[in-house]
Amino acid sequence: MARMGNGNQVDEYILNLAKKSQAYRALEGAADARLTLEAGFTTVRDVENEGADYADVALRAAINQGLVEGPRMQIATRAISATGGYFPVQLSPDLPGFPRGAQMITGVDEARRAVREQIFYGADLIKIYADFGDFASPNTKIRNHETLTLEEIKAIVEEAHKGGHRVAAHAMTRAGIRNAVEGGVDSIEHGTQVDKETLALMATKGTFLVPTSAGTVGRYESTPVAQRAAMEPAMQLLRAEIANALAAGVRIACGFDAGTEAKQGKNAAEVAALVKLGLKPIEAIRAATVTGAQLMGWQESVGSLDKGMFADLIGVKGDPLTDISVLQHVSSVFKGGTQVTRLNHASSEN
Repeated sequence: MARMGNGNQVDEYILNLAKKSQAYRALEGAADARLTLEAGFTTVRDVENEGADYADVALRAAINQGLVEGPRMQIATRAISATGGYFPVQLSPDLPGFPRGAQMITGVDEARRAVREQIFYGADLIKIYADFGDFASPNTKIRNHETLTLEEIKAIVEEAHKGGHRVAAHAMTRAGIRNAVEGGVDSIEHGTQVDKETLALMATKGTFLVPTSAGTVGRYESTPVAQRAAMEPAMQLLRAEIANALAAGVRIACGFDAGTEAKQGKNAAEVAALVKLGLKPIEAIRAATVTGAQLMGWQESVGSLDKGMFADLIGVKGDPLTDISVLQHVSSVFKGGTQVTRLNHASSEN
C-alpha cells in the first residue's frame, strides 16, 4: 500500500506521508487492489503499508464485504523496525509525531508490545526490518547493516507464533538474513546477499525465500546494453541467490515489490523475472501459486485446483510453459468461480 514516483526516494517518502491522509491511502489501496486482481492475482500478502497505520485493515474488510473488488489479503499493517531503522529519514527532530514507515522499537519488551498491538488491531502476519541502510546523513555513504538484534527478533517471532501468526523479514545483508533465520522468521524477503550456509539453515528450518527480483531485472533490461556494466554486480547477486537457493532446496515463493504507482498491477513481472534468473517456467508458476499458498498457510484453500478449494483461474493467450511473458497479458480472471469484470485492461496488456 505505497505509491511513490521515481524521484528522490527520501524526499518522496516524506511527502507521501505528509500529504496523503489515511483515508486517501485506503482509497489508493483499493485502486491498487483492483489492478492486482485484474492482473490475475486473486490472493496476496500485503507485507506492510509504509506508514498508512491500519488503513490496510479497512481495505481487507472492504474487499471481504464486497464493497470493493480485490484479491483475498493477508496484511502486515505497520511492520516493526529498530529505532531509526527505517524511513522516513533526514526528518527534522522538531517533528517527533510525524508518521513513520514502520513501528520503531528498542529492546525485547517494546518488540513484544508492537507485535501484540499490531495483531490486536488486525494484522494477519508480522513484518520486520532486520537490516537497513545509513540514509540519515547526506554525507554518509549508504551501507546496509543489521538493525534489530537477534534477541528482539526471537521475541517478535515467539509472540507472533503464539497465535499462529507468521513473521516475514526484510533482510538483504548476510548478517541481517542470518539473524532473521536464526531468530525463527517464516520468510526472508529479498535475501540479496544470502550465503550458502544460511540457505542450508533455511532449508532445514523450512524458511521461505521471496526474492522480489523484478525491480532489479526490469531496471537492468531497460538500461542500454553499453551502460549495463554498472548493474552487473546486482544481477550477479540475484543469479547466485536463486541458483544457490535451488541447490539448497529452499522453497522460493513469488512476491512483487511494486513501490511506485506505475508498477501497480504488474505482479506477473516477478514470475517472468524468476525465469530469467534461472527457474524453469513451471517452477516460477508454482512459486506464485502452490508455494505462495504454503507461505501464507492457506494451501488448503488456494494455490491449486482441487475439490473444496476456491476456483481461481486466469485465461492467457499462449502457453506460459514456453513463453512465461503471456502471464503479463491476462485475458480473463476468475476469483472463487466468479469472473472478474475487468475495467483496467491496460493494466495487464502492457
